[in-house]
Amino acid sequence: MNHLLRLIVLTLVILIANIVVADTLTNEAQERGINSTCVSYLGQIEDSYDLNGLNITFAHPSDPSVYPSLHLSNKQYNNGSTVFSANLSPDGEYCYVSTVNVTEVNTQNCNDITSLKVTEDSTLNVTIYADGDYSIITPEDKSYQLILINNGDYSCTMTESRMFWPGR
Repeated sequence: MNHLLRLIVLTLVILIANIVVADTLTNEAQERGINSTCVSYLGQIEDSYDLNGLNITFAHPSDPSVYPSLHLSNKQYNNGSTVFSANLSPDGEYCYVSTVNVTEVNTQNCNDITSLKVTEDSTLNVTIYADGDYSIITPEDKSYQLILINNGDYSCTMTESRMFWPGR
């Protein structure tokens, strides 16, 4: 029994250490010297998408505050996975942001997901291509597009794309 208790405590310590050591996209961007306005936007995006997976940042080696940077976050779930990507392009005191969020779901088909989305927001425009293999969902304000691709009876890949021009 004593060994089991030690094993449980050791496992908890390792898990907590991994959480503490894991770096956020925002922290990586700050450490790399990314433009402070872009870092601020990245922090807001990170919070709104709840990004807390494996994170990678690509930045210009000598002048990261002036050139665009690429930020990736990958996360695995019990029914699929997601890959989030943000491209930050500084322009003086401004920062332009484009995001792509790709989610693979292995427990629902695209028709079910589309129905749920339209039930949540009846103003969404849904366009279907290739006998239902592809669907594009667009809100009235065209702030993003969601492309759904059928991968089988109970699998769907969703790609959400957005572009932001804050302050302009």
